[in-house]
Amino acid sequence: MTELRRTPLYALHLELGGKMVPFAGYEMPVQFAGIMGEHQHTRDKAGLFDVSHMGQVILTGGSYQDIASAFETLVPMDVSGLSEGRQRYGLFLNEAGGILDDLMFANRGNHLFVVVNAACKDQDIAHMKAALEPGVTVTPVMDRALMALQGPGAERVLADLNPEAAEMRFMDVRTLVLDGAECWVSRSGYTGEDGYEVSVPADRAEALARRLLEHEDVAPIGLGARDSLRLEAGLCLYGHDIDSDTLPTEAALNWAIQKARRAGGSREGGFRGADAVLAQMANGAGRKRVGLRPGGRAPMREGVEIFAAAEDGEPIGRITSGGFGPTVGGPVAMGYVPADLATPGTELFGELRGKRLPLTVAPLPFVAANFKR
Repeated sequence: MTELRRTPLYALHLELGGKMVPFAGYEMPVQFAGIMGEHQHTRDKAGLFDVSHMGQVILTGGSYQDIASAFETLVPMDVSGLSEGRQRYGLFLNEAGGILDDLMFANRGNHLFVVVNAACKDQDIAHMKAALEPGVTVTPVMDRALMALQGPGAERVLADLNPEAAEMRFMDVRTLVLDGAECWVSRSGYTGEDGYEVSVPADRAEALARRLLEHEDVAPIGLGARDSLRLEAGLCLYGHDIDSDTLPTEAALNWAIQKARRAGGSREGGFRGADAVLAQMANGAGRKRVGLRPGGRAPMREGVEIFAAAEDGEPIGRITSGGFGPTVGGPVAMGYVPADLATPGTELFGELRGKRLPLTVAPLPFVAANFKR
């Protein structure tokens, strides 16, 4: 068995009473004071998350446009048109158009900064190296931690350490000195709330985390609340809501593909899986990711099969993420259903312990985003 890795904040998590669990090859805190309270604290004030398990990667070689043109062969996003100091959501695709991972990438002037999911980072780095080198050099960042400060109080907290943080808007990226450490900061996150992700030198991470936690509005938050927050925000979790058999249109991610890369755009196609992806964008998908509201109080979790009728018939889909939504005040889920049954308000059924219970298609997100645009 492979030994679990630890982030630079591991000792602090233990000190704060974090309940540690294995996640993506790391020992990570699933909760501190309790998932419900941590969820609500993030919605009301500011939560501090350790996301150091994620992959941070720098792409260099030639000009930014050289790097961007190469990277555009791997993603259906407009990388060349991204302004310096801005970040964008991206997708790695396979030849069939299936999603290999979702990621964030930022134009840092002389390089591209990429953040990939923890569970996929080794494959993603190998994927980039195989496709881009030697023209573009792919360098994993091994000496930095990554933390996220999320919630309506995040701006005030970070601006106390550096007033420039307040000037940033959603998806801006800057280098800021925080508590004496040079940090790479983006105004983004995975909760639907306003907030920041902060890449900090590993040897300064604990000191910065402690400084942030000194603020009365900041509490440490574990993976449990991170999951309930992103679910209420309608955000995909790779390996659950999206995977290598899922195309962007099915996953309701067409919004992430900019006009320049679409049919008729200035750089139409040219990425892996382009034929399949552009065809599905034009013709529609047979199934679609939707929000789902179970009728009772019992959550319907990943793997629950969905049926069109209360009795008889084969499953028409399945739930890919589900749980209790603390802000919603009831169970929420996401899953895939046939496109003709994907309209909000459509009544379906989920099978729990052999019984089919009502399930209603709902618009996403369940909780509106609070980004500072």
